[in-house]
Amino acid sequence: MYQRLRETKPEYGSNRRIEVKLVNGEVTITNVHIGSLGDILTYPIDVAPDLQVTKMQLLDEILREMSSNTFSDEEQAEFWDDFDNLQKAKIIR
Repeated sequence: MYQRLRETKPEYGSNRRIEVKLVNGEVTITNVHIGSLGDILTYPIDVAPDLQVTKMQLLDEILREMSSNTFSDEEQAEFWDDFDNLQKAKIIR
């Protein structure tokens, strides 16, 4: 995931924000699956003031959410393959 992000050019196509907060004792990350990967790279990150995490923990949680450990391997591959499809990215937006 990290390598894929390094190879992606930021697109600045949306004004969404990544939100990080604690919900029922779990760190919750939102808005990392909306828009193209290039858009997501440009989203500012809002961390809830009561959430005490280091930058490395924050990065780890965001990358974990982006790689969607809740998807099967096949669903995950299909999801990321579609990020390169600009037509689908426009539909998602």
